[in-house]
Amino acid sequence: QVQLVESGGGSVQAGGSLRLACATSGYIANEHCIGWFRQAPGEERERVATRDGDGTIIYADSVKGRFIISQNNAKNTLYLQMNNLKPEDTATYYCATGHSWVGCPQNTMDSWGKGTLVTISS
Repeated sequence: QVQLVESGGGSVQAGGSLRLACATSGYIANEHCIGWFRQAPGEERERVATRDGDGTIIYADSVKGRFIISQNNAKNTLYLQMNNLKPEDTATYYCATGHSWVGCPQNTMDSWGKGTLVTISS
């Protein structure tokens, strides 16, 4: 299991931006699926953005046009650029990797970070 450590969370006002980073102990280029998920208190964890083995990126409808997933393979680091943040984006954000070649279903992600808290005030 690859070790994942998220960073970059914090508290910002609505309309602001944050960039999350996920440092890994393995090679991101060798992972079929990489991505970000989030969980708000009392809610189930949901996909934010994932990239599968074909390079297909899936964004949650709620973040399309605002968030961008990217990676630096040389640094084995995954990023999530979060723009135009809204109070409903408040959650703990997790990075994850998995073995699925297509679609990155959440239940196939097998390595998870401990999360970083993002709080957006209105």
